[in-house]
Amino acid sequence: MPSSIALDRRSVIAALGAATLTACAKAGGGGRLADVTLRVANYKGGVETFMKAAGQDAAPYKLSFAEFAGGNLITEAILAGAVDLGSMSEIPPIFVAASKPPMRLIAVQKGDVNSQVVLIPHDSAITRPAQLKGKKVGYVRATTSHYLLLKLLEEQKLGFGDITPIALSPQDGRAAFERGSLDAYGVQATAVRATVGARVLTTGLGRLSGNYLFAAGEAALLDPPRRAAIIDYLGRVQASYRWSDAHPAEWAELVAKATGVPAALYAQQRRERSAPTRLAPVDAAAIASQQAVADGFAKAGVIPKRVDVAPLWDTALNADLGRLSD
Repeated sequence: MPSSIALDRRSVIAALGAATLTACAKAGGGGRLADVTLRVANYKGGVETFMKAAGQDAAPYKLSFAEFAGGNLITEAILAGAVDLGSMSEIPPIFVAASKPPMRLIAVQKGDVNSQVVLIPHDSAITRPAQLKGKKVGYVRATTSHYLLLKLLEEQKLGFGDITPIALSPQDGRAAFERGSLDAYGVQATAVRATVGARVLTTGLGRLSGNYLFAAGEAALLDPPRRAAIIDYLGRVQASYRWSDAHPAEWAELVAKATGVPAALYAQQRRERSAPTRLAPVDAAAIASQQAVADGFAKAGVIPKRVDVAPLWDTALNADLGRLSD
């Protein structure tokens, strides 16, 4: 029976000192798959929300879910040994790449970029991205929101020095936007649009790759039963997304129930998406895409120097993942 907990930044940071978690993960090399508890980071309304409906919840191992607000926090949790597996955009791992982290990027989840947007208040006079100059713009640091804002400003021959950038957590950013403290906000849009009736200034289309990554702790990958559980779980993720494509109305209702956002908005998100979600093996194009993002951050001075992202990646599961592809 899957269990679920919620972890905030404080608990993630506290876990950094818990070396016993990593030791435990390394210890089970001779164990059985049935003895594994796979610790998975998830998001509210994520794929786990509809796994049961897709017939993918009866795994031959135990599942424990921990809910996070963003991929940057999931990255921290994997590094802390608090979870074995999680997904995020290609951006959060860039911010830890220089430290040679005990984490590997093992699969690419190709998906929608139209749900990543820059929002403006419904009554805003802003109609073009160039009009962001001099404005207060919220974003979530070390996430897709951060990179989208950087790319958007570059297109207008602007930089962060031409706006008032305000780095916020997803929760604080939403609150600030709702009370009118921001002129624009880079965010994954559905929930915020539901609350404030905001307008979309622009989306990630043509600016973001659509690559979302599955990352696993090195210790989990070195433990054969846990590694087998990871492979099995990724197959269940792929099957669940295929189910959602075949049952869009049921999917929207389940996600709406989990998040409190009207199902109609999720139906709209699906109609507007740039691509369906599919799991794919690691390839050179995915690594090059992340490297281009990292180089963009380095050029803008967001990270102190260029980092090589290639060591973050691991192709060892490609044969198994290839069997999951269309």
